[in-house]
Amino acid sequence: MQNKRTKIENLIQIMVSCYFWSSMFLVSALLFPVSLFLWVTTVLFDRKRYILHQWTCRWSDIILGMNPYWKVRIEGREKINPNKAYVMVSNHQSGLDIMVLFKLHRHFKWVAKKGLFIIPFIGWNMWLNGYISIERSRGRSKLQMMDKAALSLKAGNPVMIFPEGTRSRDGKLQPFKSGAFRLAKETATDILPVAIKGTFHAIQKGGFIVHKNKAMTVTVLDPIPFESFKDLDPKTISVLVHDKIMNSASHELL
Repeated sequence: MQNKRTKIENLIQIMVSCYFWSSMFLVSALLFPVSLFLWVTTVLFDRKRYILHQWTCRWSDIILGMNPYWKVRIEGREKINPNKAYVMVSNHQSGLDIMVLFKLHRHFKWVAKKGLFIIPFIGWNMWLNGYISIERSRGRSKLQMMDKAALSLKAGNPVMIFPEGTRSRDGKLQPFKSGAFRLAKETATDILPVAIKGTFHAIQKGGFIVHKNKAMTVTVLDPIPFESFKDLDPKTISVLVHDKIMNSASHELL
């Protein structure tokens, strides 16, 4: 009896997952023309592409809303000064992290792997937004990313980076790479840490199955002023920020 119930639950989970991914693709296909229209009509006067990014946040809201079991709580949004550029850094548990971070509804430019930009509709929208691509295996690409990110910060755009470099396979926080913190130091920019909890259990790395998860939280921590780390090396800064995010999400990441 128990085995039969488990098989039925697994079948339902597969059906729900198929529904989510197919619906996400269909909805994205329907919403992309709106992004294209906004890009064409605003690109000449909205150099930061603020309007398009805000539309992308709503796009993410729609996709997350298709799964009634996913509830995302945002904490500390008021700590983000909308008139200030930050190097924003977050832990990376799942492919869902990108969508839940859009629920901050604050302007920023993503630093994301180049392969995401060729995904139909979603990746094309990332390109329209002027997000910054990187090929993790190529040193030259990393240098180009740093240059583009520095220019973006200079133009007043916060930059969002996953300093772990890739998603966690077990939900535990991985060591941070130093690139984001080198960027903050070289551009004299404040760092804004963000802690994500709960997304690992919703969609695991490399997974197709969508799981129930009613407790996903995005917590904006206190900004770290440039003056407090200007004399530290990037590696030391990375450890300090790593510990702040770890402490905020310890019950999820340990």
